[in-house]
Amino acid sequence: MSTANSQVAISSIRRLLVANRGEIARRVFRTAHDMGIETVAVFAEGDADAPFVREAGQAVSLKGRTPAESYLDIAKVLDAARITGADAVHPGYGFLAENTDFAQAVIDAGLVWVGPPPNAIASMGDKLAAKAMMVAADVPTLATEEIDASTDLAAAAQAIGYPVLVKASAGGGGKGMRVVESEAELAEAVAGAQREAESSFGNGTVFFEKYLRTPRHVEIQVLGDQHGNLVHLFERECSIQRRHQKVIEEAPSPGITEALRDEMGSAALSASQAIGYYSAGTVEFLVDGEGDDASFWFLEVNTRIQVEHPVTEEVTGIDLVREQIRVAQGEPLGYGQSDLSMSGHAIEARLYAEDPANGFLPAIGTLHAFESPSGLGARIDTGVESGSVVGVEFDPMLAKVIVHAPTRVEAANRLALVLDKLVIAGVTTNRDFLVATLRTDEFLAGDTTTDFIERVQPRAVFEPNGSAVREAAVAATLFAQSQNRVAAKALAFMGSGWRNSSMPAERRMFESGERELTVHYRPIRSGGFSVNVGSDQSMVAEVIDVDLDAGRIMIETNGLRRESYVTRVGDGWVVQGVEGAVELRDVARFPDHDSVDVAGGQTAPMPGRIVSIHVAVGDQVNAGQTLVMMEAMKMEHTITAPADAVVTDLRCAVDDQVDNGQVLVVLEEPQGAEASG
Repeated sequence: MSTANSQVAISSIRRLLVANRGEIARRVFRTAHDMGIETVAVFAEGDADAPFVREAGQAVSLKGRTPAESYLDIAKVLDAARITGADAVHPGYGFLAENTDFAQAVIDAGLVWVGPPPNAIASMGDKLAAKAMMVAADVPTLATEEIDASTDLAAAAQAIGYPVLVKASAGGGGKGMRVVESEAELAEAVAGAQREAESSFGNGTVFFEKYLRTPRHVEIQVLGDQHGNLVHLFERECSIQRRHQKVIEEAPSPGITEALRDEMGSAALSASQAIGYYSAGTVEFLVDGEGDDASFWFLEVNTRIQVEHPVTEEVTGIDLVREQIRVAQGEPLGYGQSDLSMSGHAIEARLYAEDPANGFLPAIGTLHAFESPSGLGARIDTGVESGSVVGVEFDPMLAKVIVHAPTRVEAANRLALVLDKLVIAGVTTNRDFLVATLRTDEFLAGDTTTDFIERVQPRAVFEPNGSAVREAAVAATLFAQSQNRVAAKALAFMGSGWRNSSMPAERRMFESGERELTVHYRPIRSGGFSVNVGSDQSMVAEVIDVDLDAGRIMIETNGLRRESYVTRVGDGWVVQGVEGAVELRDVARFPDHDSVDVAGGQTAPMPGRIVSIHVAVGDQVNAGQTLVMMEAMKMEHTITAPADAVVTDLRCAVDDQVDNGQVLVVLEEPQGAEASG
């Protein structure tokens, strides 16, 4: 699709400021450096030691800790561009990437904006207005109902038909969204979505949209230049989601036929042309049904590069960041739709610091180990490294892991293997959940609708069996023994474990979940160790190789060699072996009398702010009843009663900032409950 424009001046970007952080900043830097462009980073206080800051040619502190004090402060970002002599700004995704005022401010400052025209961003910034434009452009859309103070919620929902999706007009990323199944849920869902939307986007406007239970989420990558040329780079499927946020994306979609691909591609180009789009962007659709008979509806246009853009790059061979920069410089694309094709299959998994076993709540902590496997042909886009701190201020994504292979099944299997072999310790992640998802029969068969997680219920966490725990305990024991030997100051020239007399076996005691086990070990003449775990029969274990700096140890037992990665974390260990990662805790000789739990205490699942309190001291509550609402990482979380109980103490107030594990509400079993049972 092309309409010529010969009035565009061609300019060359010399120094590019990336108004973002983490893996997207590193991603943009990589392409910019390949193109010979100098780079500038901006950073919040908590990011001062982050890898992306070191990789930039210059870096400017934004002198703030929260997003509002740093990456969302337009004046600070523009001042950083001025003092570093940057002549262009790339917004990445998130933060100010789809902020019309920021795009216009960059242009007004005489800088090159690496993105679409501000009016295109503005036209798609309000989802209700965007839907109206798509209707005018003959792009299929779902019916909607706008909500304001005068709206009859029940009537509006009835007009749409249950289930209804409450959705923020100004946002994305799953924030400000609620699925409503009945009229009884409406008021609370609307109020919660409005609060979350206001907190995340500064705009509490929400609307109703028909909720499709089992669609596919399919998006079309578009790319246009300032000369009127516009192409699409085919589709990505992003149906594997939790809390309406994507976790696995792939290209091409396993559920799209060639005819439907052409139809959706044409619709995406029509949508883009309607708003005068250029640069990289994405038109998102919901697809219902299978084969050529499937129907699709417009969802939204993302006027920026997407988190999942690597899968498109892998199957098309086109560097989308490079194209963004070329377009911003005024260059024509230089190719048309017929020049584009896909090769093989690419899948991306988003590795998050979150707890799948606890509703996918974000997790925080220090990454004591984060090492990528080598030799498996994976692309890992990450903003963290060993020693990085995952806090509450920013999105908890650790990395995007991408694999490209000749077939979809090969890509899924290799991606699962790469994730399995990532060395991660110190922070709870969704790694095991991702691996389990990729290996399900349903995923491998392409049965990937948006209800996948609820319907298939992939294993949330790896639960090691007794054999895996024993193997981990032996690895941790012998690794610690190697550490102690290296640190020994006396008789360091003697072999490890050497004794001049018969001595009792040494021992280490561990806990893993509900298991408690003791490892006894003593050196033997062959140079190895006689080891037994608990009442197991003794075995000979020989340390074949150990790298204390890398945390790697290879142990041979009964002719079988296995490699493990061992990381010390607090008072315990994380041992990553063949079967998976096992957490071990050292058993203390004496109890910790300072560590006392409050019986019946309902605690904060993470640091955050108390939004509302729904009970008072003396109230009788039922199982599942809401006690407290809190906000963390721009999402609302509900603390509920685990059983029928009486509130005996409230230890928080509205607007309190609370820590992870802090007791919020104390409950007691109602009097007479035992007798009545």
